[in-house]
Amino acid sequence: MGVSTAADAGTAFSAFVEEVEPRLRRAFTLLRGAEGGREATAEALAWAWEHWDEVQAMANPAGYLYRVGQSRTRWRPERFAPPPVPADAPGFEPALVPALGRLTSRQRTAVVLVHGCGWTHQEVADALELSRSSVATHVERALALLRAELGVERDG
Repeated sequence: MGVSTAADAGTAFSAFVEEVEPRLRRAFTLLRGAEGGREATAEALAWAWEHWDEVQAMANPAGYLYRVGQSRTRWRPERFAPPPVPADAPGFEPALVPALGRLTSRQRTAVVLVHGCGWTHQEVADALELSRSSVATHVERALALLRAELGVERDG
């Protein structure tokens, strides 16, 4: 009997959330701060549950849910509010957060998703509705600006 039950959908959705929620939460928190990150993640996952049949068929549901979280919550990109990091944290460059804040919103989002969250250029392209080459350009320009501002020379 191939009838899907609500329990089957709940189990599949729980497994999906276990995989996708940390990626979304990290991305939103790095770009919006703790409160904004929680709100956007919750909105995206609530939408995913309401549209579970559609979400299951997507090639990149995390990227789509990133857009959902962006569109369903209030937030102003000019208010870049990353989570606080202790200045004495190992490997932490205190000048990085203000430098990220001076990037354009697109550059900051692209570089944070790629280098802070480990998303591929294609995943970011899907999430931001850009071409992969546009994402690569945003990341490269952002890194060049960050290197210049922080006085870091490029390796290799």
